[in-house]
Amino acid sequence: MDRGEPISYLVLREGTPVETADGHRLGTVKRVLFDDATDIFDGLVVDTGAGERFVDAPEVADLHERLVVLALGVEQARHLREPEDNPTAMSATPADVVADSAGDRISGGLRRVWNLISGKG
Repeated sequence: MDRGEPISYLVLREGTPVETADGHRLGTVKRVLFDDATDIFDGLVVDTGAGERFVDAPEVADLHERLVVLALGVEQARHLREPEDNPTAMSATPADVVADSAGDRISGGLRRVWNLISGKG
């Protein structure tokens, strides 16, 4: 199979075939997971014959136009878990918030001054 050129996760398409490191077909890309605010690739959801599986970013070896290659062999890939709704979601309550300290106020003031000097504020 012609893999095509190496690509960024930003242009990886749904339906792209996914193979294990030892050349076995695992499935196809269902969804690309990333944090838009920080531009960090988080992983893939792969549609397999056994359902959807989550592949963490470090387990993705190569992204190409027409193929994704994992860093996992077929035996390791069999143990991939199902994706969770949002494993990184967190919430804070008023009890979780720490009152401002003098250091926080100084740091915030310095940040505002820097933003004014640098044209960001």
